[in-house]
Amino acid sequence: MNKTRILDCTLRDGSFAIDFQFTLEQTRMICKYLEESGIELIEIGHGHGFNASNKGQKALHNDEEYLTAANEVLKKSKFGMFQMPGISKPNDIDLGVKYNMNFVRIGTNVTEIEKARDYIKYSKDNSLFVCSNLIKSYAVSPSKFIEQAKKAEEYGADVIYLVDSAGGMLPEEVKKYIKLMKKNLGVQIGFHGHNNLNLAITNTLEAMENGADIIDTTLRGIGRDAGNAQTEIMISILEKKGYNTSIDLYKTMEAGEKFVAPLIKSQIGIDSISVISGFSQFHSSFLPLLSSISRKYSLDIKKLIVEVCKIDKVNVSEELVETVAKRMSNEN
Repeated sequence: MNKTRILDCTLRDGSFAIDFQFTLEQTRMICKYLEESGIELIEIGHGHGFNASNKGQKALHNDEEYLTAANEVLKKSKFGMFQMPGISKPNDIDLGVKYNMNFVRIGTNVTEIEKARDYIKYSKDNSLFVCSNLIKSYAVSPSKFIEQAKKAEEYGADVIYLVDSAGGMLPEEVKKYIKLMKKNLGVQIGFHGHNNLNLAITNTLEAMENGADIIDTTLRGIGRDAGNAQTEIMISILEKKGYNTSIDLYKTMEAGEKFVAPLIKSQIGIDSISVISGFSQFHSSFLPLLSSISRKYSLDIKKLIVEVCKIDKVNVSEELVETVAKRMSNEN
């Protein structure tokens, strides 16, 4: 894979979908599983960031409790929180620094980047890695967007984000903005997309392939409104395209199944069997057969699907599945 990194914001953007009710145990476990899967960047906390519980709908726990939970678990992955001028003050990030937070993402409307200046400077003075998220990026033309992005760069941001807040950008639009960013900015580029037109994955790929350094995803695609690009699907597609992500797809699926799927009241995201079926080009008509044999040998059906499809995607016989299952069982 190129230098593009995945930032999983399940615990931040995903909080919108559950009225900001992530428990501390869910925070710990999702952080733990994401770290073990190889996700390098993890965002936590209230959907609106620092101090948001004091400015609107309260989260189940306060900022310090969420920071403590992440800090207790994470040893390798870097974690951070969101910050919005007007909701928080620049020095609210002192709490994050206290608990070893690594990065902060400062969100302003694309037309109001000046509001981020003091926040970016304060965070940089405290040795944080700073992202400037230009919310509703599509509200201005690409050329005007670059003018605003250059201000964020001048203020000291390490990463500048193109943000498709409404999930309404088309792939060709994302490509145009990202290519202009790549040409005109000297800092890293990020992309955050929503799935309102079912294009979050496509747009995220478009951003990555045109130079984005960091791309945002969430487990099961959980997030505000229609959700975000789904972590499990994004990893699957990158692997199919030949990138070595060094991320454990099965671990991310396990995290989505265990900790996110039970929280989703309506269908958001694609279930793991569907993801792995697309990844392996596995026809669902063979699912009853593989379900039965995976239970017989106490195997993860997803892994069995992958191994069977390496041999045959068209005619999946009971004999073939049994042979593969026995081999896998002996290897365990």
